[in-house]
Amino acid sequence: MNEAKYIWVDGEFKPWKEATTHVLSHTIHYGNGVIEGTKAYKTAKGYAIFRLNDHTTRLIESAKMTHINIPYSVEELNNAQVELLRKNEFEGDNVYLRPFAFLGYGVMGVYHKDAPVVTSIAAWEWGAYLGEEGMQKGIKLKISSFNRPSNTSNMGKAKATANYLNSQMAKYEAIDCGYEEALLLDDQGYVAEATGASFFMVKNGVLISPPNDNSLESITQKTIIEMALNMGIKVERRRISREEVFVADEVFLTGTAAEVTPVRIVDGRTIGYGSRGEMTAKLQAAYFDIVFGRNKDYEHYLTYIN
Repeated sequence: MNEAKYIWVDGEFKPWKEATTHVLSHTIHYGNGVIEGTKAYKTAKGYAIFRLNDHTTRLIESAKMTHINIPYSVEELNNAQVELLRKNEFEGDNVYLRPFAFLGYGVMGVYHKDAPVVTSIAAWEWGAYLGEEGMQKGIKLKISSFNRPSNTSNMGKAKATANYLNSQMAKYEAIDCGYEEALLLDDQGYVAEATGASFFMVKNGVLISPPNDNSLESITQKTIIEMALNMGIKVERRRISREEVFVADEVFLTGTAAEVTPVRIVDGRTIGYGSRGEMTAKLQAAYFDIVFGRNKDYEHYLTYIN
C-alpha cells in the first residue's frame, strides 16, 4: 500500500501510522462497519473528487441501514475529504479515498448499539484495480460457486464490511483457479455483480446490466448508463443468465476502483474477439474524459479541491 501523510479520524488529522484502533474494537469481531470508495483525479485544474456527494450520502445511508450513528453530516464529511487531499499533497494521476465508520472499543457481544462509533477517512495513490494490462486487453472472469446472498439473508444495499466476506471468498476462488475476478450469481442463478464491481454486457448493440435487486446501488454503474443513453446507446436493465454471458459480444465491469475494465474470457469461453470490445473502449474513453475533467457536460460531478 502507498502510505500517505495523514488519515482523518473523528475530526483530527493523524499521522498515517498513528491511526490505529484497539484489538477488541467491536467491528473487528462482529463485522458491522460501513465503507465508501471514492476517487479523485488530477485534472487540468488540480485534483477533483468524482461524485463526492453521492458517495458520502451512500455512506450515511449504509450506516442508517446497519444502525450505526455517524455523528457527522454529509457536508462535514465532504469537507474532510477535500481537506485530507490538500494536506496529503499527492502527486499521482489519481487518489483513492476510503471513508469508514466502525464500532470501536468498549463493549463485547453481538448487541452493538452501546459500542462507540469511530469515523475515519484515508486516502492513498492506487493504480488500476485489476491491472493496467487488464484495462487494455481485458481480464479473465470466473463465475463463482459463491452466490450473492438473498435479501432475506443480508442487506446488500448497504456498503457494509460484513458483506465482503462473501466477496473475499469468491475472489480467492477465482484467483486460485487462474482468473483475475469472480462474478457472483444471485440465489435464483442470475447475474448479480462481481466481488467489488458491477456487470455490463453488450449484445447486438444493446448495453445490458442486471437490476440491483440484492446488490449495491452502484454510482459508477449509474454514470455509465447515463453516459450510454446520452451517446444514443440502447440500455436494458434486466435479469441475465450465465448462458447469455457466454455468448455476449462484449463484457466489462465498472466501479470506483475498477473504473471500466473489459473482460475477455468468462469461465473458459472467449468473449467476442477475445479483446476489449468497441463499445467498451468507447465508454471507457468517455468515462476517463469525465473524471479527468475533459468533458464539460459532466463537470457538475467533480468537486475541485483548490
